[in-house]
Amino acid sequence: MNSITQLFNIKYPIVQGGMIWNSGYKLASAVSNAGGLGLIGAGSMYPEVLREHIQKCKKATDKPFGVNVPMLYPNIEEIMQILVEEGVKIVFTSAGNPKTWTPFLKEKGITVVHVVSSTKFALKAQDAGVDAIVAEGFEAGGHNGRDETTTLTLIPMVREEITIPLIAAGGIATGRGMLAAMTLGADGVQMGSRFAASTESSAHDNFKKTIVEVNEGDTMLTLKELAPVRLIKNKFFNEVQELYAKCPSPDDLKELLGKRRAKRGMFEGDLEDGELEIGQIAGLIHDILPVEIIVNNVITEFNQAKAEMTKFEF
Repeated sequence: MNSITQLFNIKYPIVQGGMIWNSGYKLASAVSNAGGLGLIGAGSMYPEVLREHIQKCKKATDKPFGVNVPMLYPNIEEIMQILVEEGVKIVFTSAGNPKTWTPFLKEKGITVVHVVSSTKFALKAQDAGVDAIVAEGFEAGGHNGRDETTTLTLIPMVREEITIPLIAAGGIATGRGMLAAMTLGADGVQMGSRFAASTESSAHDNFKKTIVEVNEGDTMLTLKELAPVRLIKNKFFNEVQELYAKCPSPDDLKELLGKRRAKRGMFEGDLEDGELEIGQIAGLIHDILPVEIIVNNVITEFNQAKAEMTKFEF
């Protein structure tokens, strides 16, 4: 056991990212049943839909699971009340100031983890009283940090500054990647893209098939003037790039983005006009597998890679 497995009472220090349109109760419960920590992604759910997923998750697993909550959510007060009413024990917060809700959640006996993309924000989250930090590098899919710091650089920098448990995220989908992150100072890892391409992911099959077809260079961070997001290059992405050539204002970008682009792409399977969010590590994801097999493969490779490390002794 280590600090992460003890904190969450799980078998393996593997957390499934709470991705919008991918992370319903089926994925979260499957990851928890496989020995990791599953997270329901609240960012793409209306409050009552989230309540339904929490209730179904409790029926689908007797293992610990959590909920990821972007704090810029318009119904944040209602969401937090639902978490308390439904007895959620673990909450991952992101996209906001951890001081706003951490005291409230801690008073209710909830374990709080905050997602950051820099050492500065890691220290602020620690000062706010969170139980652990997720440090997410620039390689990650979806919404990303503005500093564009890579996981390889970010993890040891954050480890040097904080004393609470640290979870590495961004560009991790294999056992070797997990070992690398933990060698750099992480106590565990959070994987998103690998679980997006799982049988239990709530994403559309079109999106899952696209993930396994992604090659190196097929994703790019864009829309930095609004909120940086890593996307697969498709028709919509190309339209964004064409608009950039005209020096657009933020309002111009908002007009092109419109509404429900992410839902159209990832949940409804519109591969042309939808927003397809995935990490750079998709280039190493070659199949859509059940969660149990994914977790077993990661742990097997982790142990094999760890055993092989002895050959690098000098």
